[in-house]
Amino acid sequence: MSNLRRLKTIKQLSTAATLCAGSLLISVLPSTASLAEALLPSAASTDPAAIGWMAGTPPVASKLVRHADLSFYQFPQTRWTFSHFQELVPTKRIWRGAGRSSALVNMPDSAIDGIEFVPMNSESTMTWGQMLEATFADAALVLHRGNVVYENYFGATSRETPHISFSVTKSYYGTLAAMLIEEGRLDEDKLVGDYLPELEGSGFGTATVRQILDMTTAIDYSEDYTDPKAHVFDFARAGGIFPKGDYDGPEGFYAYLSTLGKKGEHGKAFSYRSVNTEVLGWLIARVTGSNAVDLMQERIWGRLGAEEDAYILIDTLGTGWAAGGLNATARDHARFGEMMRNNGQWNGEQLLPKSVVDDIRHGGDKDKFAMAGYTTLPGASYRNQWWIHHNANGAFSARGVHGQTIYIDPTAEMVIVRLASHPMAANANYDGVSLPAYQAIADYLSKPR
Repeated sequence: MSNLRRLKTIKQLSTAATLCAGSLLISVLPSTASLAEALLPSAASTDPAAIGWMAGTPPVASKLVRHADLSFYQFPQTRWTFSHFQELVPTKRIWRGAGRSSALVNMPDSAIDGIEFVPMNSESTMTWGQMLEATFADAALVLHRGNVVYENYFGATSRETPHISFSVTKSYYGTLAAMLIEEGRLDEDKLVGDYLPELEGSGFGTATVRQILDMTTAIDYSEDYTDPKAHVFDFARAGGIFPKGDYDGPEGFYAYLSTLGKKGEHGKAFSYRSVNTEVLGWLIARVTGSNAVDLMQERIWGRLGAEEDAYILIDTLGTGWAAGGLNATARDHARFGEMMRNNGQWNGEQLLPKSVVDDIRHGGDKDKFAMAGYTTLPGASYRNQWWIHHNANGAFSARGVHGQTIYIDPTAEMVIVRLASHPMAANANYDGVSLPAYQAIADYLSKPR
């Protein structure tokens, strides 16, 4: 099959599943997932620089990527979009601060690209470099004991390019909230309605802060990106992340939250719903009297010695998209990951209490997590908006759709950052190659050298 036919087929599949409904995230129907994977074009054939998206002044009509017509969220245009969101939708700057960037010492290891592993449910081997290609990686960086042993960029992404993080953003917000709990400014046992009377009559009102943090709320909200009628589409429109089209509901993330009801009993099971993180952002703002994005800059970003400013997508009222709006470079994500690996210490300073990191690494309720049926994450849990793998190395991670990852392995003294533009949203589509690859790098770095 020609690359052109492959592109048309995967576009039809993703469009039929979600895009025509204004979905935030490209995915495919469950019944066609294996077909779509088989038909995926290669990363090389969809290289945004080679295709020339938005090249020229002005770009030619066939190479335009626009927000208004949703072309910015069609594959393969997304391979350009994910490194250029600031040019398409409103954003808020997260200043890196006035100081020097903190040092990341380069100690490249040329052997890493060739490290082999066996993917899940496979008998054939794959290399690290092949995994990056298969997952449409835009950036990949490996730290070992704080030193850069691997760094590579692809497509439209470079060392200084802020790339969309999607749900990796949640882990930053979860860390902020955990700090506020440690400081006694936020009570994990109090009800959301106690802090936010605006949500008292919604499904969130009777949930505790802890249930919000660990996503064990029971909210009548669908985040099934393969269902054109899922709530996630209206949420995206309410915030202006997608064009409103025929949406006539409330404007802004927070106003939309108040429309959601309860379905079931809070605290019974893990249920991944991004709206929980929007509530968390609102809670952070309410108890501190500060914009949550500004607090992130003050407490985290401005103290990391970041090389670049980050930025976050905002709704039409200026509220940061807590569930998925952070855009940052791979190197600066690595600084955050290394700080977490070092129990909150960075550059000779304790940026957050060790007890906060200990609580995250200890994890959440495995039984409640198991009820969600994540087959690629057996024995895992979720705590403070982090994924806890509970493997032999004690790994934990921040994860976002389309292949975004900060993977922290304390035993191997390793942090991996991968930013990507895979055409399929759910991590389950590529966990089978990603997670064994991370473990193979950890094993390699753990050997005596």
